[in-house]
Amino acid sequence: YNEYKSYLSISSKMSDTFKTSESKKEEFRKYLEKGGVLDALTETLVALYETPEKPNNALDFMTQNLRGGPPESNDVETLRLELSELKTKYEAVLSENEELKTKLQQYETPPEEKENES
Repeated sequence: YNEYKSYLSISSKMSDTFKTSESKKEEFRKYLEKGGVLDALTETLVALYETPEKPNNALDFMTQNLRGGPPESNDVETLRLELSELKTKYEAVLSENEELKTKLQQYETPPEEKENES
């Protein structure tokens, strides 16, 4: 009889622990659901599944998609403006380089004159 009581006591404690554990899991699941985490993860996993060519790094894909996907349009516009400015500067440097080459050639002695001087 004592063994049976002991078994019931242990069984009851295990049951309480299981219930507590399950209620904590349920509480956490509700927290994730309320915060939109489950939907975001599901959408990201579906996007990865539906991608015809799987990325080499699935974790990077998920991280990028969880952050909201591609950069914001303001970021893209800023980068386009910066690119345009850099292209303009590049063209100006190329032009200046050509002008300096031309000026340098005026001061260099042509190879024929160097031979005559010897």
